Amino acid sequence: MSPAPRKRAPKSTDKPEQVEGETPDAAEDAEQGAAKPKPKRARKPRAKAAAPEPVAESAPPAEPEPEPAPKTTPAAEPDEEPAKTQGDKAAEEELAPPGDEQPAPAAAKPRRARRAKADETPAEPAPEPKRPARDPDAGPPLVRAHAKYVRTSARKARLVCDHIRGKSVQEARAILAHANRDVARDWTKLLESAVANAEHNHELVGDELRIHAVKADEGPTLKRFRPRAMGRATPIRKRTSHLSITLTPKDGEY
Repeated sequence: MSPAPRKRAPKSTDKPEQVEGETPDAAEDAEQGAAKPKPKRARKPRAKAAAPEPVAESAPPAEPEPEPAPKTTPAAEPDEEPAKTQGDKAAEEELAPPGDEQPAPAAAKPRRARRAKADETPAEPAPEPKRPARDPDAGPPLVRAHAKYVRTSARKARLVCDHIRGKSVQEARAILAHANRDVARDWTKLLESAVANAEHNHELVGDELRIHAVKADEGPTLKRFRPRAMGRATPIRKRTSHLSITLTPKDGEY
């Protein structure tokens, strides 16, 4: 008896078994036909495996996880308390019950100190220096007043001052009030200034004074020009004057 034919193990599909009687070209075509389905089979599981990769999309909801972290941290350390502002302290004091003793607010301390300073008696001012006593043998005092650069000529001012020389203050006021000259207003102002000097600086009574001396001196002249016919110019001289009055107590009243 001839021995039984031996069975061969099936070969892998990677390389198809070449059949006798086939040409090499047919073998290559058979290999290519067997190799074509391989990439299709390999691509399908890869595509399926790549589909679950978008699991990374669930990462964004995990980002807000750090937000509750600051809420839990203070609970872990109950001993530490955040710094309280003045507004928080004032709110706590308002909410406290009336029976509890409430400390005085810190803002009231400087106010009390300021009130204490205000209650202090002010320092006495330094005494004003006294004027030296006047020598009685020096004669009656003379009070002077001056007005400079008055816009009037010295000649016009002298026409008025001649009427008040040697008169009392009351008489001089009446004469100047009824004088028919514009410069009389300047003389009236100067007379009142001299009376005020006597009352304030020398402690004299204004109605008990008389005019000791009065004069009008020439001041600088302002030169201007006026156009005239034939292209000529005529000079204009605007005069000024310096007025002065000297007062003294009446005879037998000093």
